[in-house]
Amino acid sequence: MSDPLKTYWNMRLNEVKNTLEENNFQVYLADNIKEARDIVMNDLLPSIKPGSISWGGSGTFSGSGIYDELKSNNQFEIIDTYDTKASPEEKLERRRQALLVDLFITGTNAVTETGKLVNLDMIGNRVGAITFGPKDVIILVGRNKIVAEVDDALMRIKQLAAPANTVRLGMKNPCLKTGYCEECKSRQRICNAWTIHEKSFPKGRIKIILINEDLGL
Repeated sequence: MSDPLKTYWNMRLNEVKNTLEENNFQVYLADNIKEARDIVMNDLLPSIKPGSISWGGSGTFSGSGIYDELKSNNQFEIIDTYDTKASPEEKLERRRQALLVDLFITGTNAVTETGKLVNLDMIGNRVGAITFGPKDVIILVGRNKIVAEVDDALMRIKQLAAPANTVRLGMKNPCLKTGYCEECKSRQRICNAWTIHEKSFPKGRIKIILINEDLGL
């Protein structure tokens, strides 16, 4: 017997795929994170043919196995913003360099059923790269990121994603203790730069893989 929850999400993800495509995003569906990884490695990389690749902070991306595969592949110039051995200054400079790569891979905080991407960043390198710079962008999205409207996306990010990411990163912000947004003035505040992408420009530059699993924050 088929999984009713999986079937339900297949229907919703197909609807979201259609609305995103109407907004000029290039969209793929994957049953799980392994299938999403295969789409990136076997379909998108050969078609894009990037010379240089980098990425933004994303639990879905880091957990997909794509990072490890790319790091061990000498076919591409890699700008590794995840390198724990790099100094803070070097990490910042790599984030700046990553804005001009051929391919940038990351996640998103929310996708609306009306076909919009909504994100909130601390530094702005992730939302900056999604907006402009890299020639192509791949975004991995778990089904748990789907919301109805932009207002629901803002609420999801402020009341779930931001506090959870504060915990993940160990930032000393008020939401680390309370579990919800305090609109703080902390020096380590991670809620600084909002973006709402209503469409992809040029058409197809932003490629989205909708994954039928709960992934990331």
